[in-house]
Amino acid sequence: MKLVAGLGNPGARYADTRHNVGFMAVERLARHGGIALKKKGYQGIYGVGRVAGREVTALLPQTFMNLSGVSIGSAIKSLGLDPGDLIVVHDDIDLPFGIVRIRTGGGHGGHNGIRNICEVLGGGDFIRVKLGVGRPPGEAQAAGHVLRGFAAAERTKLDNVLTNSVEVLEVLLAKGVKQAMNEFNNRDIST
Repeated sequence: MKLVAGLGNPGARYADTRHNVGFMAVERLARHGGIALKKKGYQGIYGVGRVAGREVTALLPQTFMNLSGVSIGSAIKSLGLDPGDLIVVHDDIDLPFGIVRIRTGGGHGGHNGIRNICEVLGGGDFIRVKLGVGRPPGEAQAAGHVLRGFAAAERTKLDNVLTNSVEVLEVLLAKGVKQAMNEFNNRDIST
């Protein structure tokens, strides 16, 4: 069993923001795999099914980004999983829009959702799929940037990013993290 968690903020106000690209990607994965995200538990919305031959619990924490670890920690404990069974999909402002990077372990890189997950789990020994959303222009604050919608040019390519993120996750689940890194790290999945 793998736990695939998309990070984001609940509610219509945040639905189409850069910070919710993790939610969007996991929703697309669930739809592609025929997993209904209708169950309520683990302080989130989740569904269970098979993707790329692996049993998967897809989770969208409803605790708001900065407390993502509360939901994810609850799911890991209840499902009897180890942090190594966790795949977190999230936005990354240090990557240009459309660039994907897969990483295992490490720190939070300034991402408050990842910071909270590391705190709750007692470390960062889990897989991250980072989806680039780019830095804000000029001296704009990162928090405001990630809580805004995508620019018009980005919106035209967002569907490609989400569709291709499913392929990234399928390779990760079927062939493992090293193979997924070799195939996709630093690749532009917006085309």
